[in-house]
Amino acid sequence: MKYALFLGCTIPARLIQYELSARAVLEKLEVELIDIKEFNCCGYPLENTDFKASILAASRNLAIAQKKNLDILVLCKCGFGMLKKAAHFMKESPSLNKEINSILEKEGLKFKGDIQIKHLLSVLYHDIGLDSIKENVAAPFSELKIATHYGCHALRPSDIVKFDDPVNPTIFDKLVEATGAQSIPWNAKLECCGAPVFGINDDLSMDLTEKKLLSANESGAALMCTACPYCQIQFDTVQRMIKETRSTENHLIAPILYPQLLGLSLGIEAKALGLDMNGIDVGGAVGA
Repeated sequence: MKYALFLGCTIPARLIQYELSARAVLEKLEVELIDIKEFNCCGYPLENTDFKASILAASRNLAIAQKKNLDILVLCKCGFGMLKKAAHFMKESPSLNKEINSILEKEGLKFKGDIQIKHLLSVLYHDIGLDSIKENVAAPFSELKIATHYGCHALRPSDIVKFDDPVNPTIFDKLVEATGAQSIPWNAKLECCGAPVFGINDDLSMDLTEKKLLSANESGAALMCTACPYCQIQFDTVQRMIKETRSTENHLIAPILYPQLLGLSLGIEAKALGLDMNGIDVGGAVGA
């Protein structure tokens, strides 16, 4: 299996351990990743201020991957959602398609819509498969309870992203359980992490984050598992801000990226997975 790896902007700048752990896990599972230096921003930051600019940015990435005849593997769920939206609107709107392609043609590029856009979890679940993952697990977790956090952009709008059932998703839970851990039910599982309003209304953002963390903790989970850089930053960095700025005595819950969790179960060393880069220590919970 071979994919063009789309990192986006946030992971290289703020969450290098996501890239490190994803590369380590995919190499272990014999997936080849192709780095394309010409990739640019996915367009997500522009979506609500300049729609056409966001579609242009996303479509350029798709056209570059198309030129190399490679499907795209995306780590960031915002990037995944934006690329999926761009592909959808470019196919549904002939006038938009014509306008965007007229700009791309100046670089010898053209959006054709022939390649697939896949999130890391989709590749692991659909392309590699649970059976193959389980066969490679060398150090399965035992009695480790996980609160699985899906995030918003992989689930909605469901008719465009087509990742999983937006009301009752199961893919991420099954992937967590492939490591031997238990994915447990919790009340705030599908609610927003609070990241979209951080920097605009920090109090509201921390309220949403704290509510989710408390719900996960009350469920009896030892860890929260994420697969979105913004969610991981919210539950890691912003959680530490909550503890520093609010007079809460509540014990919240540490987050771990899914490729870090999976990597440990595959026998990959914690250092190679960037576990030491996490702000909140998870070593005790996972035995690393």
